[in-house]
This record gives sequence, structure tokens and C-alpha cells, in this order.
Amino acid sequence: MSGLRALAKHIEPGMRIALPVDYAGVSMAMTRPMIEHGAGDLHLVCVPTGGLQVDQLIGSGLVRMVETSAVTLGEAGGAPRFNKAVKDGAIELRDATCPAIHAGLMAAQKGSPFMPMRGLIGTDVLRYRDDWRVIDNPFEPTGDPIVLIPAIKPDVAVFHAPMADRNGNVWIGRRRELAAMAYASKTTLVTVERIVEESLLRDEITAAGVLPALYVSEIAVAPKGAWPYGLWGEYPTDTAEIMRYAAAARTDEGFANYMRRSQPESAS
Repeated sequence: MSGLRALAKHIEPGMRIALPVDYAGVSMAMTRPMIEHGAGDLHLVCVPTGGLQVDQLIGSGLVRMVETSAVTLGEAGGAPRFNKAVKDGAIELRDATCPAIHAGLMAAQKGSPFMPMRGLIGTDVLRYRDDWRVIDNPFEPTGDPIVLIPAIKPDVAVFHAPMADRNGNVWIGRRRELAAMAYASKTTLVTVERIVEESLLRDEITAAGVLPALYVSEIAVAPKGAWPYGLWGEYPTDTAEIMRYAAAARTDEGFANYMRRSQPESAS
């Protein structure tokens, strides 16, 4: 087991970082260590959408590119630092769809250079993605276009989960997007609420929802590590706090003041 700062040191400038959707286990506990570590020029892959963590990393000047199907603060509205960065041209945006993000990760997981998809034909999203390719289905004698989504191979995946065991197995429940991130990434960094002594793989009740240690690089304990997001079965989302951030982050000064304030204590 490691501390949060030790985990953050795995992130180097220019890396592609996979981060999960707000309901799936965002490691907000890793946000400040990542910012303090200072590795910039990052390419964020939102799986499949981004929120508070993505907005704070952008606002802190660490992000060069965001690949996502959306960035939003949910009930609190739009993500202010993301919106400003896009408007100012401070980041590059690779617009995608949820199925396209998952298809790219699946291709990486399977060791394939691409994954075919049909639903993008005729969309504006396809028009602005010059890294996607449209070919004719080779199994049809007449024209049958299909889109090829290149494999998405993150350097690092970062997420939060309720628990891990002493062997490094992590319980992710039914949040299969976390497994997809881990399978596709070179390194997987996980924060958890707690460590349990018993093997999660030996228990028939938990085994089906376990990400095996084979796919986990390092773990750090961080109680309330998803806050102000909630974590399934553990605690609810603090919507008032997210709204407070959304209001503050509309200006550069407000964002800076918010980020300077103290955060809940967690593992160092």
C-alpha cells in the first residue's frame, strides 16, 4: 500500500490519463496530489464523461487535451473551467460519444488496433474526428460503411473504490467501466475507503465484482476519497459542495480561492 503523493508520482508530463464518470468512483482524493505533483500537458480520457476532477485539473493548468462525450457538474450545471478553456482555446477537445469511448478502451483491452462502430455514421461528431476512419464493411458485397475507432491506451487509470484486500484485489461492484479502464491502461492507481483482511476473490458474494490485483498497480487508503461525489453503498453526493464550487469557479480568482481552502484529511 502507498500514500496519495506516491501514487501521484506515477503521472508524468504528456501522459494519457483515464478518469471515470462521476457516479462510478472518482478519486477526488488524488486531485490535489496530482495538482501538487505538477505533471502537465496531460491528455485526459473521460470514461465516458468528466466532471469536477477534470474541471479542477484543467483550472490548474495541467491539461492539454480532453477526450470525452461531455464534461458537466450535473445538478450544479456546466463545468466552468472546462467551458472557459474550450472558449479560450486553451485545451484541445476531442469530442466523442459514450459508446465510442468504451469501444476504444475495448479495442485496447483486446489488443486490437481498432473497434468497429455503426452508430456514428451521419453525425457531426464523426465529421470532426480525423483520427476515426470510415471504411466499407468487407463482408458485404455492396456499400456498407462502418466507423473504425482506434484503440484508447491510457498510460494511467485513476479511480476510487470502497475496498481492497491485502492481496491487492479491488472491489468495484458492477462498475464495469472501472474494469475497462484498468484492462486498457498500462498503470492503474486506486484509492479505497478501507483495506479488508479476507480475500475478496474467495467470497462468492464479492468475487464477481472484484478487479484482480493483476490489473492494479498501486493502492492508497483515502477515507471519503470520492467526496464531494458520493460512493455507492458508502455515502451520498454532497451536491451543495459541488454547487459551491460551480459558483466559485466561474472566475479565475474564485477558482484559486476555492482550491486554496482545506480539504478533508486523507492518507498522505
